[in-house]
Amino acid sequence: MGEFIGAFSTFLEVQSALVAEFYGVIHAMEEAQKMELTNVWLECDSALVCDAFTARTNVPWMLCNR
Repeated sequence: MGEFIGAFSTFLEVQSALVAEFYGVIHAMEEAQKMELTNVWLECDSALVCDAFTARTNVPWMLCNR
């Protein structure tokens, strides 16, 4: 069983729930990279966000470069 390290919540001024979900996942992965974590369990309510990380599709254009 893994060890719980932490969680975060942020308030973002975005126009859709989908973009907020993407921001949350991207921020979590950036923080995991900073902490040099290699085994990360990420949970997300949006199937579109999950699909984007496996198929690299459906990513909002304003987040593609991030």
